[in-house]
Amino acid sequence: MVQGHVHACYESSCQVSVMATTKRPQDECSSTDEKKKKKKKSEKESREEPAELCAAVEDEQVKRAVTEAWSRKTTYSHGDLELDCQPFPHCIFRNFISSQAFAENLKKELLELNFHEKSNDLYKLKQSDDLKKRTEPHIAGLRAALFGRFRSWLGEVLGVELDPTVDISCAKYEYTDVLLCHDDELEGRRVAFILYLVPPWQSSDGGTLDLYTTDSNLQPQSIVKPLVPSWNTLVLFEVSPVSFHQVSEVLSQDKCRLSLSGWFHGPSLERPPRHTVAPVQRNPHLPRDETVLLEWINPIYLDISYQEQIQENFEDSSEIQLKGFLKEEKFKEVSEALRLSQIEWKKRGPPNKRRYEAAALDSLPQCVSACWELLHSEAFFLLLSNFTGLRLHYLCPADDEENGDEEKDKKQQDDGEATGSSNEPSSADVSREKEPSTPLCCGEVRRWSHGGYTLLHDGEAARAEYALDLVLPFGCAGWQSEFGGFTCYVANEEDEELLTVYPEDNSLALVYRDKETLKFVKHVNHKSTSEPDGSSTCREFYDFSFVYYE
Repeated sequence: MVQGHVHACYESSCQVSVMATTKRPQDECSSTDEKKKKKKKSEKESREEPAELCAAVEDEQVKRAVTEAWSRKTTYSHGDLELDCQPFPHCIFRNFISSQAFAENLKKELLELNFHEKSNDLYKLKQSDDLKKRTEPHIAGLRAALFGRFRSWLGEVLGVELDPTVDISCAKYEYTDVLLCHDDELEGRRVAFILYLVPPWQSSDGGTLDLYTTDSNLQPQSIVKPLVPSWNTLVLFEVSPVSFHQVSEVLSQDKCRLSLSGWFHGPSLERPPRHTVAPVQRNPHLPRDETVLLEWINPIYLDISYQEQIQENFEDSSEIQLKGFLKEEKFKEVSEALRLSQIEWKKRGPPNKRRYEAAALDSLPQCVSACWELLHSEAFFLLLSNFTGLRLHYLCPADDEENGDEEKDKKQQDDGEATGSSNEPSSADVSREKEPSTPLCCGEVRRWSHGGYTLLHDGEAARAEYALDLVLPFGCAGWQSEFGGFTCYVANEEDEELLTVYPEDNSLALVYRDKETLKFVKHVNHKSTSEPDGSSTCREFYDFSFVYYE
């Protein structure tokens, strides 16, 4: 099975041998001059350049007004400062750094930093190292101002004591970079901030900071306030159970959205219990015999000896792709039917967990419905058992069952000795042993287009279990990996990808995952809407997505 694990990576070090030579006097002078230059440069870099902030931060009357408006959750504006409490409290400071020359020099220093590409389920961007100890004059000067007097000002406005923790980094968002919907909640974070150092920017460039409303369960609903980045503008907001926001995908191909961002730490706001969603309903197989397999599936996959080869390969790697799985005429029929307007596509959310469209089953054309029933049928459950060796049908032989029972009995005995409890089976235990679990499945028909994704989210790891994932894509001709829309498997609490499954027409993907493995579908980006000649198009693909449980 695909298992979660930590992969250690080691960089090899390269040692350079330098041959000793006799120095001439002028060489020694040159060396001394070089050292002096380096020392001067180091002294220059470490000399902090004081950052003067906007006048609003120094105005006591403005501070009192902001404090009152924040506590009452009302709006307030004065000069370059604007406070709005909808959909959640946030404050905007235009011309935050009073000196334009300082802001320009700060930008130059930031662009000279090393940036690392970061990509996972939630984001794709380029981020600098932590700026906590950088000695460049303007970076150090702004850091001192932010976490010094501005932190004090903010603490007085909120009526809380913010601790001196310095938490700041720099990010570059370029074409197709994005940060999807999240609430920023993490222990100790009280206020988030972003300082923009961008060229002239329009909403059509993307990269807006989008603020979401929330429903009665504190789940994000829709974007009600997109904030367009602007030069030398600082935005801050209180981190809370409702502070859902995103950085929309950057659509400009020639602009860089440069920003400094971080958090002021302090006592977290009280959080009510998280809303739990009822699990997706699982169903046993539909009573359909092997006739349905003969009608739909490429005959090669119905050959017993070929099924044995597939099972052997699957047991080695816990995953396999079966190309040309459906008969060609059936595949074409379903592909064409999925584009019919009669299908009712419903948006799946909330946006902090997923965004794509799923078909209402009662609106499916006959052939699409028949394909859905195929994947739900008893005959298909048995076929999957033959492909994978999993016990998805009572006819599937359970070679390891006796060994598994012995291990289970030993564990029960050990547990009983540890707790002093009796090892005699209860009537409920006997009843369960007599009734083997019924294999179940759940599935949907999905449509993927620009902006679609799924995210790893809180609580998902706790509910993870052994399962067989199935994906059967349609309409993928011309789809490229750089568009996104592929499925990634990752180890729990790790960004490392264990397996990536790319959408491919009529290629059945099967993946068996354990309790430490999670999956997500990577954000479908703007490249999916562009043609090589620069014109726009509307690319989309479809898939049948099923999960089977033993």
